[in-house]
Amino acid sequence: MTVPAIEIRQLKKRYRKVEALRGLDLTVEAGSVCGFLGPNGAGKTTTMKILMGLIRPTSGWVAVDGIDVRESGLLARSHIGYLPQDPVFPSYQTVRGVVATAARLYPGHLRGSALRRRVDDLIDRVGMTDKAKRRTAGLSGGERQRLGIAQALIGEPDLVILDEPSAGLDPTGRRDMLNLIDGLRSTATVFYSTHILDDVERISDTVIMISRGVVVAQGDIDEILTVPDTDYAVRLRGDAEALHSRLEYEPWVKSIDVRRHGDIEDWIVRLSDGSAVERLAPALVDGEGLDIIEFHLSDRRLEDAYLSLVGVDNGD
Repeated sequence: MTVPAIEIRQLKKRYRKVEALRGLDLTVEAGSVCGFLGPNGAGKTTTMKILMGLIRPTSGWVAVDGIDVRESGLLARSHIGYLPQDPVFPSYQTVRGVVATAARLYPGHLRGSALRRRVDDLIDRVGMTDKAKRRTAGLSGGERQRLGIAQALIGEPDLVILDEPSAGLDPTGRRDMLNLIDGLRSTATVFYSTHILDDVERISDTVIMISRGVVVAQGDIDEILTVPDTDYAVRLRGDAEALHSRLEYEPWVKSIDVRRHGDIEDWIVRLSDGSAVERLAPALVDGEGLDIIEFHLSDRRLEDAYLSLVGVDNGD
C-alpha cells in the first residue's frame, strides 16, 4: 500500500484567543496534484507552515511520506520543496546564485560540475535561462515566482508545497505557472493553495476544502463536481420576480440560487426529488413575459461546489 504524501489527524493550532485549526483531518495521496481551497483565515497557510515545520501545532499528528513532522522534522523537510506566498530573495544574488544556495541546504547535495548542471537544468525548466545572471532585485513578480519554483525543486523533493503560486500574476504569467505545476505531476506530489477556482479545475486531480479550520470536503475533483439529478440550470430573460416568488413556496422546490447579468438570470433550482422536474417544466413555461433560454440538468462547476460548502467568505 502506498504511503500518503501528506497525512494529518486532529490538527489544532491556537494563536492566543484565535483557533486557526480546529481538528483538521486530511490525506493527500502520493503522485496527485491537490488544490487546497478555503476563504481567507480558513487555516490554509497555517497548515502549510506546520507541514514545513515553520510553526508548531497546539496538538495533532502530521506526517510527510509517513515521517512524523514533529519527531523527525529535518528528515520530513528533506522530502519537501516549498514556495511561500510572497517569496523574498537576497537582492544582491543572481537567479543562479539563489538556486545554488537552496541546493546546498539539502543533506547530501550535489557539488561541483554536477551541481552547476542541476542548477542550470532547473533554471531552463522554469524558463529563466536568459535571466540566470540577473540579480533578483530586477525580477518581475512572475519571474520571482518562477525562481521560487526552481529553488523549491532543487532538492528533487517528493512533495512540492505551493502557497498561492499564481497570486498577482497577469494572464500570461498565470498560464505559465499552471503549465509548470502541471508538468510536476510526473515527478512529485503537488499540494497548492489558491483562490482561483478555474485553475484548480484545469490541473488538479483532487481537492480539499477547509472552512474555519476544519475540512468540509475532500476527494477526486470529478466526485466533488458530481451533480445530483435534482439540480436544474435555468436561464431566463425578462422580469422573473413573480415566477421566482411562486416557485419558492412550492413544496417540491428546496432552493433557488440566482445570478443576474443585466436582463438575464441564471438559476440553479434544487428539487425535492428527481420526479419534480415534471412540475418544474410547466411552471417555467407558464411564466408570463419570460423567455426560457436554457433548461437542463445542472453542470456543476467548482465555484458552485465551493460556495455551497464554504460560502462567500467566512474567514476570521
